[in-house]
Amino acid sequence: MKRPDKDHYYLDIASVVAKRSTCLRRHFGAIIVKDDQIISTGYVGAPRGSVNCIDLHDCPREKAGIPSGERYELCRSVHAEMNAIIHASRQEMIGATLYLACLNPDTGERVIGVRPCKLCTRMIINAGIELVVTDGAGEEVIRYLVAKWVKQDRGEWLADNISGY
Repeated sequence: MKRPDKDHYYLDIASVVAKRSTCLRRHFGAIIVKDDQIISTGYVGAPRGSVNCIDLHDCPREKAGIPSGERYELCRSVHAEMNAIIHASRQEMIGATLYLACLNPDTGERVIGVRPCKLCTRMIINAGIELVVTDGAGEEVIRYLVAKWVKQDRGEWLADNISGY
């Protein structure tokens, strides 16, 4: 048995967390790690005390045919990244890495190339998280530098791209 590197180790844990998801469309799991310590976990689910979509057998966005990434105000769930962030202190998250795994609810297979939605991206920025890591193709991982998202949000990506940065 091959010992996994740390990125794959933490992504494997995030994928187990994703199995607790209650969304009918996608099962996401997130863990926040700093200095090789897991400081928080989160998965997609309805707010505490609310009925989960899997228990209702209903997804308003699915029923309306809304594509992924749109009309989140119709979604009953709190995203995995959000849940992980609200369960940790900002002090703990400054400079941390968020590992995000997604499972297809029909097959249980890991989904590659995912990235946080716009709202989760903003929360990740405000939390002080430095890096987001997700599954890539094969054994690859995708690493998102949160500082680049801040630049993109300010429109600086255009100047960087023009200058060959």
